[in-house]
Amino acid sequence: MDLGIKGRTALVCAASKGLGRGCAEALAEAGVDLILNARGAEALEATAAALRAAHGVRVTTVAADITAEAGRAAVLDAAGAVDILVTNAGGPPPGLWSDWSRDDFIKALDANMLTPIALMQVLLPGMIAQGWGRVVNITSGSVKAPIPQLGLSNAARTGLTGFVAGTARQVAPHGVTINNLLPGIHDTDRAQALDGNVMKAEGITMEEARARRAATIPARRYGTAAEFGAACAFLCSRHAGFIVGQNILVDGGAINATI
Repeated sequence: MDLGIKGRTALVCAASKGLGRGCAEALAEAGVDLILNARGAEALEATAAALRAAHGVRVTTVAADITAEAGRAAVLDAAGAVDILVTNAGGPPPGLWSDWSRDDFIKALDANMLTPIALMQVLLPGMIAQGWGRVVNITSGSVKAPIPQLGLSNAARTGLTGFVAGTARQVAPHGVTINNLLPGIHDTDRAQALDGNVMKAEGITMEEARARRAATIPARRYGTAAEFGAACAFLCSRHAGFIVGQNILVDGGAINATI
């Protein structure tokens, strides 16, 4: 399918690895020029080189912490006006409700709620002015079914979901869509870290930890970054203009819900 976005420009955050890279790969395959951000310069440059070689698109890199004000400023300065924004940032660590301080919550809100909101506030006006734009926020299946040990993420990402619910309806008349993609377990560094915690806590092997988690997913496997990226690229396409303010699960059926 021709996604109809060749020649567009996208800013993809946390794009050197995992789900962010999956989104960048799918957009590059569709002919979209990219501004890629991540904290680690080495991995970011390697990803950019691979995408240029594979797809022949222009790729600009900005190694910076997107959750910090200075980092956002550097990324936005390099990006300028973009047609597509994919927000993404690593989730806060797991833990117990009684252990988290106010500072822990503020840090989680900064990364997973306030950072994507700040990026949208800067970039949406340009999209509105040109009458076309796409925003995809990578959040989590936890906004549909909270994960007990991920209370910081549950709270911050649900806050972002509430912001998007109203804002998406305000910008839709201008040809701009905002949607959220909710990943379940994918085969990424984040999943490996969570499985590692289970492995240590329960005294089992990594293979056993992964097998246990996979058994809870109807698809009986972890998702791939490529699958997730394809879903993101479709939401960014010309075919998705009637999808507004939605929270779309990409979780292999893990969350058992009718709606």
